[in-house]
Amino acid sequence: MKTALVRNIMSILFLMCCAAFCVPKGGTMTITVTSPAFASMQTIPRKHTCDGEDFSPPLSWKNVPNSAKSIVLICDDPDAPAGDWVHWVCYDIPSNVASLPEAVTASDTLACGGRQGKTDFGKIGYGGPCPPNGTHRYFFKVFALDTMLNLPAGKTRKEILKAIKGHVVASGELVGTYSRMQ
Repeated sequence: MKTALVRNIMSILFLMCCAAFCVPKGGTMTITVTSPAFASMQTIPRKHTCDGEDFSPPLSWKNVPNSAKSIVLICDDPDAPAGDWVHWVCYDIPSNVASLPEAVTASDTLACGGRQGKTDFGKIGYGGPCPPNGTHRYFFKVFALDTMLNLPAGKTRKEILKAIKGHVVASGELVGTYSRMQ
């Protein structure tokens, strides 16, 4: 009985020590993500949805650490019936870029030099909120990385999340909501 208790205590101490070395020096910083189109937990305007023009919303971020080499943006809906639904994937955005304008063109590359990935709509570029029912939340997540991914356009969220593992030096998010007009 004592041996099992000692092993459990040793395991907990080991995990605590490992945790101290796994977190980037000073911990992961928080990036502030905003949009002039909507505030946190507020309704995303119709023009940024499938009920409107389906334009991507303008987004800005600040507090990116100097050590960052690139930015990743992922927008998804965790309230979708099939689980997380991916609405936008952008990566290799240069770290000196602090915003994306409204109505980003659906193309492989961004005007700022980054790349766009494939959404769950099966296309490259932004696909706005289009919930089948109820109010859904849309998470616009921004990650600052200590590297450029140097991946071709068209990668999925799953591929990007795998590639950024161990490279995130800061992150933040803006959450908007939307329910369709029936």
